[in-house]
Amino acid sequence: MSETTALTISVTTHYLPAHSAPDANQYQFAYTITLENHSDQPMQLLERYWLITDGNEKKTEVEGEGVIGKQPTLQVGERFQYTSGAMLETPVGTMQGHYLMRNEDGSEFKAPIPMFLLAVEGALH
Repeated sequence: MSETTALTISVTTHYLPAHSAPDANQYQFAYTITLENHSDQPMQLLERYWLITDGNEKKTEVEGEGVIGKQPTLQVGERFQYTSGAMLETPVGTMQGHYLMRNEDGSEFKAPIPMFLLAVEGALH
């Protein structure tokens, strides 16, 4: 979990075996992000940046506007949740990154997303 400028970011992950093909080195994961605005003003999510690292240390960078086609504005006390996915070539990997946010007063800040684990159940001992 990360807290920056009164924005809380939490993450849960799930391996999706029905959408994976381990024999072809394809491991599909879903992650659900929850953002909560605990500040005294609305804020908008403008951009995302992800650094995805698989178990072989292969790194992939992903960046773009918003999330799942949206640039949501979180009102004071509001929560926004979305689910997306990542395909890895290994049964274990990590993701980390940041969101570019804009406060109602026009100031912008990067809200860090701490590293989180993507792992097939039983892949780690």
